[in-house]
Amino acid sequence: MAKKSAIARNKKRMRMVAQYAEKRAALKAIMKDPEVSDEEFYAARDKLTKLPRNSSPIRIKNRCNVTGRPRAFIRRYGLSRLTFRELALQGKIPGVTKSSW
Repeated sequence: MAKKSAIARNKKRMRMVAQYAEKRAALKAIMKDPEVSDEEFYAARDKLTKLPRNSSPIRIKNRCNVTGRPRAFIRRYGLSRLTFRELALQGKIPGVTKSSW
């Protein structure tokens, strides 16, 4: 089980990303527009850098929904490989069976 503080920090980042998503998208749209003057571009860039770092979606870490483990994350199920194996063997993940050949 991961530290509770690490899990809480990641959840806080998720909330912050959602909170600043519109503002970030608007500033990035201004910066991508080729018809924008240099002053407007630099002003948008400065405003973007003033936003909190944790409002960037790149800072969210994929973690297991059950244990909070940050490594060996399976996106399709939202679980780490260890939790996935446990739940699959117990038959708690629909459509997943143990492979044998």
